[in-house]
Amino acid sequence: MGQIQLSYSTFGLTELDFLDAIDAVDRAGYPGIEISFHRDQFNPFDIDDAYLARVKQRLDQRRVKAACVATASHFFDPLRPHEPSLMALSRAARKRRIDLVRRGIDVARHLGVNLVTFGSGFIRAEHVAHPQVDPGELLVDSIHECLREIRDDEDITLLVEPEPGMYIETLAQGLDLMRKVDSPKFKLHIDICHAYCSEPDYIKALGEAAPHARYLHISDAQAGYNLKVVDDHAELAPDLGFASVLVHFPDSAEFLLLDREHPTYFREQTPSAARRSRIDALLARSGVTRPLATLDYRSLYAGASPLDDEIFTWMISVPGLSFDVLERTRPIVAWLRGVRGPALQQRMVANTLTGVVHFHEIPGEGTLDFAASFKALTDNGFSGYGSVELYHHVASWQKALDDSYRHLAPFVGAH
Repeated sequence: MGQIQLSYSTFGLTELDFLDAIDAVDRAGYPGIEISFHRDQFNPFDIDDAYLARVKQRLDQRRVKAACVATASHFFDPLRPHEPSLMALSRAARKRRIDLVRRGIDVARHLGVNLVTFGSGFIRAEHVAHPQVDPGELLVDSIHECLREIRDDEDITLLVEPEPGMYIETLAQGLDLMRKVDSPKFKLHIDICHAYCSEPDYIKALGEAAPHARYLHISDAQAGYNLKVVDDHAELAPDLGFASVLVHFPDSAEFLLLDREHPTYFREQTPSAARRSRIDALLARSGVTRPLATLDYRSLYAGASPLDDEIFTWMISVPGLSFDVLERTRPIVAWLRGVRGPALQQRMVANTLTGVVHFHEIPGEGTLDFAASFKALTDNGFSGYGSVELYHHVASWQKALDDSYRHLAPFVGAH
């Protein structure tokens, strides 16, 4: 029987000075704290050994212990999170991410932390354009290069975190990657929210992955409106029972929404006879029977709104398309969600294997079963820290910090 100790990620405390963030987590009663890289708060390219010594001294003076170093998927470019990844086609691009993970290892070394985590990254347009290159081979090679930074006598383990939409998305894919890397210093990082988004039976999947995991992320989530985005191609046959589909026509950069209730063509010019025929074929193939609406794409509101965080989080999780295409979906999703008019979709937009929204909510504010999740993990041998990661709640960090502890403590026997 294993045991989970609660931790809190500094990624949800980025409005605070880093040392003050340590104090806040300690006061809230968490046994652990995740040290997360952030360009404005704890930037590994700015900090030096003297500052790391101050961080270690502060940790030594408090009850809270450093649980893991998270190497910040959002670090390089806030508008292009996770980029460049460990499987970018350019060697120079991969080296940037490798260097960041290496710096995570160095920080772990200075602070006496034995876990460093990262994600695989996404299949992007560059991979689609070069199908002869195996992104999985690039990923494995990059991980081996990161592992060479760890000395044989060091107790430091690298962890991969499966994430919705990523190349390594499910726990089974994470376990398969472990086998391919084949190193005792490379294990699994389970995000319970991600499992909820990606696993048809997430409780069972958590139990099967538990023996190979060394660390957890914790947040809540709930079902949403599942929406996929794809380029049009001859074999396209959407299953609208699984998700609605936004079809992108590369020649015009226009979109067709295949949705049972709200089929819509977003155009900038009158469609040709050939385009109209193709639209009719896609509607028929998808089983859409409602009349097609047509909207002028330029009439859609494209400015800032309270839904920006939700839409951006969905948008960047869509693989295989350029960021320019993804940016053009933003006003369409805003229109669906009622930014400037009635909401055609009341639920948050999702791009996951289950329809659960990948948007980290405060534990207790979604529908995830934490009691069953923790039991599946500990019954199957997981012992370690579970860090609450709430980067969507930075502005209300004190509430998120306190409410998370209050909700989770009974499940782990904390006091």
